[in-house]
Amino acid sequence: MFSSLEKIHTMGRRNNTIVSDFILTGLTDSEEVRLVLFHLFLLIYLVTVLGNAGMILIIRLDLQLHTPMYFFLSHLSFIDLSYSSVIIPKTLENLITPMKRISFVGCFAQLYFFVFLGATECLLLTLMAYDRYVAICKPLQYPVIMSPSLCRSLIIASYLIGFSASLMNVLFMNTLHFCDSNVVHHFFCDTSPIIALSCTDTHDVETLIFFLAGSSFVASLLTIFVSYSCILSTILKINSTSGKQNAFSTCASHLLGVTLFYGTVIFTYLKPRSSYSLGKDQVISVFYTIVIPMLNPLIYSLRNKEVKRAIIRVKQKKESARHLR
Repeated sequence: MFSSLEKIHTMGRRNNTIVSDFILTGLTDSEEVRLVLFHLFLLIYLVTVLGNAGMILIIRLDLQLHTPMYFFLSHLSFIDLSYSSVIIPKTLENLITPMKRISFVGCFAQLYFFVFLGATECLLLTLMAYDRYVAICKPLQYPVIMSPSLCRSLIIASYLIGFSASLMNVLFMNTLHFCDSNVVHHFFCDTSPIIALSCTDTHDVETLIFFLAGSSFVASLLTIFVSYSCILSTILKINSTSGKQNAFSTCASHLLGVTLFYGTVIFTYLKPRSSYSLGKDQVISVFYTIVIPMLNPLIYSLRNKEVKRAIIRVKQKKESARHLR
């Protein structure tokens, strides 16, 4: 991966690229505010690591959670853990150092993994919506449709599509020349701020990236919308109130996670350039790159009785093991 990025850098330098590194402007120029943000983001990162790693561990240890829903959820936790680790450590470093530099290769590596993990998370949320659709709308066929082999194939496909989409994104941007400014007006290497630095025409590259990302995003969002439309229709046909509540509770956490993730992404990326605001966009970016990976394990555990019971069972097993010793 990094050798490929080195090749991209070398090719870029042959194409009259004279930028060897980038400077990230960060979130604020105030030293006091940067110190506060450093401690806040460090705390968030620790909670993110503990929450997502804990979710993965609980799902692996408790046999009752070895179902398609929690299989997808464990991968979502892995993606969130990786996603935040791509952004937060460098952000923390830049908050306490005067020179907020990042190498050309480092910047494109961060961009690559950011797009790869973000695209894969979109697909994972889509798979989770489909899983809930099958569970609620076709409960008798659920064990057959959502077989372990299909779940593994869907997960592998999600990672491969995310990998390919991110690789194409980086290759498209490799055609740009960076020869004037190297100041990225953001706290991490995102597509739009880097494209804005190019000293050549970016229309074709922007069009290709927008089409690639937009088509994937719309297809994912449309699948989720259709799945939940069918779920809502099925729930409304249930006669008992308790049955409706049970059906809704199985997808409430996922629906909240989808709303938070897609809402912030739509606000940030799917809008006209004329409405771009650096301050607002940075705040929203903090939310979906730093805050949401921390919130997801809390949402799926605090609102999920099965996860709570699993945590209790794991604790009881540990206590029993201690007593046996």
